[in-house]
Amino acid sequence: MGGRAAYARFRNAFFSPVPSQPKLDKLIPALRMTYPARHRQMPTPFVGPLGRLRKLRINVAAVIKLERIELPHHIIDETRQYTERLLSEAVVYGDCHRPTMELADFWLQEKQLIHKLFKVLVPRYKDIYNDTYTRMLKAPRVFPSKYPERSVLELKGNPFPPLINPKPWNKNLLHNVLLEEARREHHEMTKTLRHHSGDNNGEPAETGQVV
Repeated sequence: MGGRAAYARFRNAFFSPVPSQPKLDKLIPALRMTYPARHRQMPTPFVGPLGRLRKLRINVAAVIKLERIELPHHIIDETRQYTERLLSEAVVYGDCHRPTMELADFWLQEKQLIHKLFKVLVPRYKDIYNDTYTRMLKAPRVFPSKYPERSVLELKGNPFPPLINPKPWNKNLLHNVLLEEARREHHEMTKTLRHHSGDNNGEPAETGQVV
């Protein structure tokens, strides 16, 4: 019994339940996307975590400025998380919230991008309640390739042509009509050539006259 009592005292001293704490997660807007529990490792030789942060800051600013970028997949995936966080904070709190302004000032070194964030992007996304602000798509890849897989990260509602066709296939579109007509002509031509080839094969060979 003495051993059990000592173990119980040891367990209560070092493994006692943590008292309930106020839930602070409600103070931070939840991201509308899944993300890993740990950050990704990024190649920053001789620099360390500070170099990783600098690289992410450049990428986040590029997304806000250009609205569509292409990079290796693991970098795009990490950049998207910080871009979503910046946009969600800006949409929820606006430009009159001091911590949000400090966050924008940290991530956006070009100060005109702060103006774009609050005056262009926030009005664009203020009515989005159940969707992400960004879209990530895999870029085409030549196989086999020694280079890492690449992806595209873009802001939704950007002015560029869409990378995916949201509309279903429509046979009445001009290019589909032209392709169907070319396919029909090719089929008719192939059928005619086969017909003539069969007639020639069935004809008897010409024979010379006997003198």
